[in-house]
Amino acid sequence: MSGRLPDSDDSGLMRWMRSEVGKINKEIVAERKPLSQLLGEEMPFSKTKSGNEHLFDKGILNVFEEGLPEELHGRLRLPILFFLDYRVEDSCFLNDENAVKALQIMGEISKSRSLNEGKLWVGKSIAYSIMRKYPTAIQIVMG
Repeated sequence: MSGRLPDSDDSGLMRWMRSEVGKINKEIVAERKPLSQLLGEEMPFSKTKSGNEHLFDKGILNVFEEGLPEELHGRLRLPILFFLDYRVEDSCFLNDENAVKALQIMGEISKSRSLNEGKLWVGKSIAYSIMRKYPTAIQIVMG
C-alpha cells in the first residue's frame, strides 16, 4: 500500500480528489527538524511544502524534552507524521521508528506495538487524539 490515489483511475472524481489532497498536503512540513534543533531556536519553525512557516509551540516541545530520554532528542524529527491511506477506512500509519518510540515513551501508543514492514498502523481516532494533545508536533498526511 503506497497510500496514494491510483494514477490509473481516470475518473473525473479521482482527478479532483488527487488535486484536493495535493492542496491539503502543501501545508505539511517539507523538512522535519530534530527536537534538539527546535529546542534551540528562539522561534521554532519549519517550512511547509508551500513555503509557509509551520510554527511549533515551545510548551509542547518542552513536554517532549522533559518526557523523552536525551538520546532521542537528536533522532526524533518533528512534526511526527501520520499517513492516511484512502483504502483503509479506520486506520493510519507511522513509518518513523523514532516517532513510534517517542509516542510509546510518552504513553500514547502501547510499548508492545512495533513496526511491521516499516509501518505501525493505529486507529484514526488514536492519531487524532494524539494530534489534539500535541497539535503543532503532529501532522496528518493525506494519501
